[in-house]
Amino acid sequence: MSTPGSLNGRNRILFPTLPRGEVVATFESYPEAQEAVDVLARADFPVDKVSIVGSDLKSVERVTGKLTWGRVALAGAASGAWLGIFFGLLLVIFSPTVSLAFVLAALLLGAGFGMLWGIVSYAVNRRRRDFTSVQQVIATSYSVLVDSELGNRARNLLASGGAEQQQPAAPAGWTPPAQPQHPSDPPPAPPAAAPPVAPPVAPPAGNDNPPAPSA
Repeated sequence: MSTPGSLNGRNRILFPTLPRGEVVATFESYPEAQEAVDVLARADFPVDKVSIVGSDLKSVERVTGKLTWGRVALAGAASGAWLGIFFGLLLVIFSPTVSLAFVLAALLLGAGFGMLWGIVSYAVNRRRRDFTSVQQVIATSYSVLVDSELGNRARNLLASGGAEQQQPAAPAGWTPPAQPQHPSDPPPAPPAAAPPVAPPVAPPAGNDNPPAPSA
């Protein structure tokens, strides 16, 4: 009987959950999303808080060519030759008395068996599948997610290409205020600088005598 702790740990491995956070950028291809994460990494951003999520997955099968007897025989011989070389070298490593001629014989035997197996398989499946293809699972879009408290910093880094934006210098004599209690509260603005004081205006020169009083 399994304990609840081990069962919960196994469920976390078998059924992973989607990452939660804030979408800072969306791209059409995975290399573009990977380049965005590289930009954040070069800027010393905590990349362990970043995830790439692909949306709208599609299975794509690309046809690479048509199967023929010659291509089937050549592909089977190549795969069999690699397998023969592997076993031949393995025996040479563990049995120093075995000569390299055994490796050549294993190569030829592997190529022959591989060619035979490929021809037999093609003869059986020829009616159902007469072409070669490569299957891929791709997404329509790729989103870069970060933790909510790091969303603004990630956007600024991606917009500036990884360079941190410098904050404007504070005026002389201004002390930074206390940090807000909640991260979402905007910080207070610095006080406005005092207007310059105009110098005193001197009296006009050339008239030193005061005016005479009237009778």
